[in-house]
Amino acid sequence: QVQLVESGGGLVQAGGSLRLSCAASGRGFGSYGLGWFRQAPGKEREFVAAIKWSGTITTYADSVKGRFTISRDNAKKTVYLQMNSLKPEDTAVYFCAADQWGNGGGLRSEYDYWGQGTQVTVSS
Repeated sequence: QVQLVESGGGLVQAGGSLRLSCAASGRGFGSYGLGWFRQAPGKEREFVAAIKWSGTITTYADSVKGRFTISRDNAKKTVYLQMNSLKPEDTAVYFCAADQWGNGGGLRSEYDYWGQGTQVTVSS
């Protein structure tokens, strides 16, 4: 069982940066695939980025590729999302998620545990 708590959201101007963190408690963090998803008002929750258990393979949605970077620190049981060159369309609640099988893919159904989310608002 893993509990996830996101932090680092806030209000930022377009072109700015934020770093989201997701701290985990419980066993097995090092073997989990980890992902970030986001949900804007009135829209479906969508994939943003993921990292496999090994930390060597990352994937990104096309909309954030080249601007966002996902990373993990297993010693701190934390996954990060560095977001640069933010745009108003990045405004959403951001959720981290853990996949107990370690794959860290792009589908919501692959993930077993979810955090409560953190709000990111990008003003124009």
